[in-house]
Amino acid sequence: MLGGEFHDGRTTVVYGDMFTYNLSKNEWTVVKAPGAPPPRCGHQAIATATSKGELWVFGGEFSSPSESQFYHYKDLWVYRFGEKKWEKILSPGGPSARSGHRMTHIKRQLIVFGGFHDNLRDYKYYNDVYIFNLDTYVWHKIELSGIPPHPRSGCIILPTPENKLLVYGGYSKERLKKDVDKGLIHSDMFLMTPEKNDQTGLKWKWISIKQSGNKPSPRCSASAVLIQSNLAYLFGGVFDDEDNEEELNGTFYNDLVALDLDNFQWHTVALSGKKDVTVRRRRRKPKEDSGEENDSESEDKSDNEIQKSSIPAESTIIDDDGIFTVTIGPASTASTHKKENAHENVFVPCPRINPGLVVKHNVLYLYGGMFESGDRQYTLNDLYSLDCRKLDEWRTIIADDLSSQTWFESSSSSSEDENTDSGDEDESDCEIERMDVDEN
Repeated sequence: MLGGEFHDGRTTVVYGDMFTYNLSKNEWTVVKAPGAPPPRCGHQAIATATSKGELWVFGGEFSSPSESQFYHYKDLWVYRFGEKKWEKILSPGGPSARSGHRMTHIKRQLIVFGGFHDNLRDYKYYNDVYIFNLDTYVWHKIELSGIPPHPRSGCIILPTPENKLLVYGGYSKERLKKDVDKGLIHSDMFLMTPEKNDQTGLKWKWISIKQSGNKPSPRCSASAVLIQSNLAYLFGGVFDDEDNEEELNGTFYNDLVALDLDNFQWHTVALSGKKDVTVRRRRRKPKEDSGEENDSESEDKSDNEIQKSSIPAESTIIDDDGIFTVTIGPASTASTHKKENAHENVFVPCPRINPGLVVKHNVLYLYGGMFESGDRQYTLNDLYSLDCRKLDEWRTIIADDLSSQTWFESSSSSSEDENTDSGDEDESDCEIERMDVDEN
């Protein structure tokens, strides 16, 4: 695990540290290696088995503690596990600076799609595709045929058994008028497939995919991982109903949904004893959509109307853990489990967005994520496992400890002395210089 972000209401911390988790010893270990990348969040990291293991990292963003400076990266790094060393890859022609993009590994290529750039004055979302060849260390921008997905960040991308690339969901904003933006939650699906008889690996086309089965309700910031080469699991997410320019009513999810990559069919993963719940709370309006903040899609008015009708109504209280009170409501139709499989008192990780998901030896591991209640933001550091063969129940490896978090109601910049109110690639402020950033 590399990097990430923590916010306590007053100060934002962006991390540059890296950890490994030992499954047999059940412990985290800090990885200390020279020449590591600058701190970041909203980046992408892909592990490959080459040369005793490599971790490839591209892009992301940095925010200063008072959030008065905001910076996107366009750098590419590799950590070699065998040598325990970082290397910055200086290859021209790569994607522009961005975060909230997605990156995956197919054959001997890294494929980067989408993302966004925001300099606190203006923003832009991308739907471009770049391929980095792991043999030649060369970037290629790919011009695809067909009708492409709308620009977006925070989508889900998954390689298929046929070495194609599936793109689902995502988030984008559009400007309605000056200082008024509207968020778009996408729920469409595309397949990026190689052109026939292409020997270069650089000719691809977009194909719009019709989804089937029990499609999950519209949401942002869900996470997905391959369980098998043709099966993926999706967990969590949030649907935000924008009541006004200052507040969001957010429905948070903790349902587990499966996607069959052979026929693009959705179905609910019914655990023995799993009770499906959602949590609906009022949220603060995000200062930025970090791409990590939103993850599903819908592009037109009719889709938005469907989303509103899918929001579960609030029901009775609830669960009070001493930190904040949550209201548990029924799941939407698309994520309701069969009653005969539901047992009342079986543990499920709490609803959240952007959890980390990984599979090892047919066991799904879920780490952390974020939950918002009113103006408060709770960053989780809990860890759970689920046996994908038994599908019985989630097991707690590390419980969350929200009681250790202090939330500050007022925002203050006393933690640093800054003389600027915006940041982008062109600035040469001391904060960026101290990080020794080289953007080629």
